[in-house]
Amino acid sequence: MSSSGANPINFAGRAANSPQFEALYAEGMTLVEETAAYLDGPGRAASKHLNAKAAALYSAESIRLTTRLMQLASWLLLQRSLNSGEMTREQVVQERRKLRLGGGGNEDEISAWSELPPGFRDLADHATRLETRIRKLDESLMRENATPEPANNQVIAQIDLLQTAFARR
Repeated sequence: MSSSGANPINFAGRAANSPQFEALYAEGMTLVEETAAYLDGPGRAASKHLNAKAAALYSAESIRLTTRLMQLASWLLLQRSLNSGEMTREQVVQERRKLRLGGGGNEDEISAWSELPPGFRDLADHATRLETRIRKLDESLMRENATPEPANNQVIAQIDLLQTAFARR
């Protein structure tokens, strides 16, 4: 609550417009660049030495990692646009709904995961950790931007039931 006790403090909004966000932004964009460089260079060379099963997994996981990073970069860019005033909160919320955060980090469940190049696994793990942090911040921001649902009013609910009952006659 604020010092007056009337309004809650917007911690997520402050965090998204802070030096910590700038560090998160820099980390995310650096990870995108590092991953692209790895996949085009050392990753490509390392993938040529994998057995068929691991090579297929590497290919699929590379696509998944790239997709995950593009979603994270899009979220970071949206938040940065909001912070700089290039977009309104409503525009950001509308665009945010098009993004898909989460649903990626199941590396531990893949039996051949350990056969993938260590550099690739490190990048994927870093992306998963970054995604977890961004999702937590995003959930807080989306919760603050959600339109509040009307309170459950028992009297109105009973009136609605009566109207429904008498409308059937």
